[in-house]
Amino acid sequence: MLNPRPFWFLRHGETDWNAQGLSQGRTDIPLNKVGLMQAERAALTLRAGGIATVVSSPLIRARRTAEIVAEPLGLPVQLDPDLQEVNFGDQEGLPMGDWYDDWIAGTYTPAGAESFAELVARAVRGVNRATEKQAPVLVVAHGALFRALRLALGHEPNVRTPNALPMHIKPPADGGTSWGIAPAALAA
Repeated sequence: MLNPRPFWFLRHGETDWNAQGLSQGRTDIPLNKVGLMQAERAALTLRAGGIATVVSSPLIRARRTAEIVAEPLGLPVQLDPDLQEVNFGDQEGLPMGDWYDDWIAGTYTPAGAESFAELVARAVRGVNRATEKQAPVLVVAHGALFRALRLALGHEPNVRTPNALPMHIKPPADGGTSWGIAPAALAA
């Protein structure tokens, strides 16, 4: 169960493997030119958000996105290994395929991979640690990790998260079960 505290979430900027539709998982792929520009735009968008803490996956694509956002705010980037992308096992580097839906449903896990249920538990742990820090907190991580969080937030998990689109996450109001997920209006 997630701590009932609001936070910001930001998926890393685009990589070449994102652009090619390949499963990245734990493979440490850097941001491409588009991803760097997306991170800069997210930094402009989040500049007025009062962010006090930035916590990131240690993988270079998320860490670099977090550094770009944190730098104009004068904040350090704290790393949490529980915010790393899922280990996709033997599917890493291959095109995303039909197996992905079965993986989320819990009926298939690629050889050497982490199950979706394991990812959900790890994502919740990482976000809970982050939201115990000084608020407002920005969590910078990955697409599959956010799908796991969507499930923990009471939403359909199998929804693609755009690269570098800041989202404000709010606990359920009045005893509800679904958290609010509100994309920020991007800076021009």
